[in-house]
Amino acid sequence: MGTAFFYHLTRTPLDVTLPMLAGKSLAAGWKVAVRGQDRGRMEWLDQRLWLGPEEGFLPHGLLGGPHDALQPVLLTVVGEVPGNDPACLMTIDGAEVTPEEVQAMERVCILFDGTEEEAVQVARGQWKQLTGAGCSAQYWSEGSGRWEKKAES
Repeated sequence: MGTAFFYHLTRTPLDVTLPMLAGKSLAAGWKVAVRGQDRGRMEWLDQRLWLGPEEGFLPHGLLGGPHDALQPVLLTVVGEVPGNDPACLMTIDGAEVTPEEVQAMERVCILFDGTEEEAVQVARGQWKQLTGAGCSAQYWSEGSGRWEKKAES
């Protein structure tokens, strides 16, 4: 059974934090699915990831390509089934994740923008839903300038 890791972004933007976390997942031998709510936003993220530093290249694709099953990191939206058999699911922009997905994955990462009150409220609701269903969860904050675990359930 996996754990849900909540990442409260306050200093580092999504397009910097996500590659760092996905890189750690790849290093653990896991394929990753990244789930958002909007196709346009995922296309933006796809472009941002291609612009990343050469030494930190994150191999990835946008769902619907000819090699989805081979993608180490596959960008998807709610309702799409990732074709790369991920062991790690990362959600952004309040995309839904179910307790069953947390239990089936090695890890679920929920990244949310701490500067947007609505995003914080959605993440709190997700924490309550997932822990209420018996899922393990950790809350990580970068408020001090580095990532620190602030809560665990």
